[in-house]
Amino acid sequence: MDHFIEKALNLPPIDQIGFVVKDIEASIKLYDPLFGPFSTMEPDEMTYLYRGIEEPCKMRLAFGKTGNIEIELIELISGKSPHKEFLDAGREGIHHIRFIVDDLDKSVTAAKKLKFKPIWTRKFAEGLAVAYLERNNDPLLIEFFENHGTMPE
Repeated sequence: MDHFIEKALNLPPIDQIGFVVKDIEASIKLYDPLFGPFSTMEPDEMTYLYRGIEEPCKMRLAFGKTGNIEIELIELISGKSPHKEFLDAGREGIHHIRFIVDDLDKSVTAAKKLKFKPIWTRKFAEGLAVAYLERNNDPLLIEFFENHGTMPE
């Protein structure tokens, strides 16, 4: 990450590295010695705004740690998403880095001025929202995550 961008967006340290994987169980076995133990979850299908279109998406997730950085493993089960694009391009591995932000909309607006564009977003509840952003010629996405609320049941 360009330090100019990090400073211009007033970003805190990275708090998560997201990996997109084809087989979460195999990936947990592979990465457990580095980042384990992992906890897993399979949230219900959720709808995200993906490249301007509402798209349902279902994933399996696993979470490990290295120091203060969370390691997220994501296996796409169904739906159109940046994860599907990544897999369809024949890729597997590091997909995105996450920053916790105080105000998602404000952070996305600031990032747009630096040529980032939001491609996958969802507001879960007041104070709880996510956005993946991309920029030209950079395969690594950034994720902004606002977490002042609670997940709806």
